Parts: sequence; structure tokens; C-alpha cells
Amino acid sequence: MAEHEREPADGDEQPTTWVKERQVGDVAVLKALADPLRLAILGALKTSEDRPRTAKELAVELGEPQTKLYRHIKQLEKAGLILVAGTRLVSGIVESRYQVAQDSIRLAPEMFTADSPVRSEAYGAMLAAMDRVRGDFRGHAVGGRLDFGRSPEGEGAPSGLFADFALRLAPARLARLQSQLKELLDELTAEGPSTADDAVDVTLFTLLYGLRAGTEPGTER
Repeated sequence: MAEHEREPADGDEQPTTWVKERQVGDVAVLKALADPLRLAILGALKTSEDRPRTAKELAVELGEPQTKLYRHIKQLEKAGLILVAGTRLVSGIVESRYQVAQDSIRLAPEMFTADSPVRSEAYGAMLAAMDRVRGDFRGHAVGGRLDFGRSPEGEGAPSGLFADFALRLAPARLARLQSQLKELLDELTAEGPSTADDAVDVTLFTLLYGLRAGTEPGTER
């Protein structure tokens, strides 16, 4: 059986086509995002959007048992975060190839309001992303793919940049900083992936937040 494009199934509630940016405001999608392994699947598919992957290929790339991935893949598909790009018959079994359903994901701001019924799930998705980045970083460090000891002008793979600090800012300055970071991220998104021969895979994880005056650590919901 030749590969073919997936037709939307009867009763599909989630999008079945690719979009540039998906704004998430649904609790089912939030729950699908609140798992580091499912985020790793999305990441693996995102870096190979020119060639959709099978569950077997994803298992090899992620170092996970293929049987373990099936449940996670189905949950991502049901949530509309990945699509079946095509199928083929292999030894009498239908094999699906998957691709991401969006270029980027944005959590709707209203999910974080004090009266939001999905606030905890929204933060759960963020925490899962932190866990995924931490796991990926550890794997790259152990595998010798990182070098924080070189200057940016050195030869070979680019060095990393790490900063971790807290400071007090006036509300206006915080707003300006948020705007500057958003402008940079929008610029990178608009540029899209580089096709240069010397292009490298880059991870950029940004977390910026201000605390309400008078709250103590651990007392916020």
C-alpha cells in the first residue's frame, strides 16, 4: 500500500491540518502536554518535519521501547498535536508515519488567571517542559555534545550561554524586558529553520516571571 494523506475521521474534534501556531486553551491538550516523554516525541518530530517518523523510528531516536510510545503517540494524535502523514502496509500490519501539527505552541493567558479551572494543568504543562529540557541537557552533556568552556569566537561547535539570577525591576522595566524577549522569539519564529550547511540544532528555553508583592514562596496556588 502506497503512502497516502490522512482523511479526517468522522467525529474528529481536534484539528487535522498543520497550523503555524496553536494556542492551547483546552484541558485535554494541556494534559497531553504535561508529560516530558510526549514533549520529547513532539521535539523529535519537530526536528524532522521534512520526513515524518514511525513509532519504531521515534523509539530508536528517543531510546524508549516502541510499545511504551504507542499510548503517548495516540494521546498526542487525539489532542491534535500530531498528525498521521501517511500509512503503509508492512508484513500485514498498517504502519503510520507521524508529523507535528503546528510549528509552535502557545498557552492561552486566560488559563493562568486566579479563577481559571485549568490553571494547575497549565502549570503542569510548563513544569513538564522544564523536565524535558533538563533531561535533554543531561543527555547532551553526558554525550559530549555541549561545550560551555569555549568563547563564542572559538572554532567548532558554538558554545552555550547560561544565566540564572533574580533581581528587582520596576513594572515598566519588566514590561519592556518581556517585550524585548517576545520580539526576539517572534523574529526567530518568523525566520524559520536555517538551511545552511553549517547550521546547528539550538535549544532556547526562556522563563521570566514577576512575583506579586507580599506573597511568600510556596503560598501561591
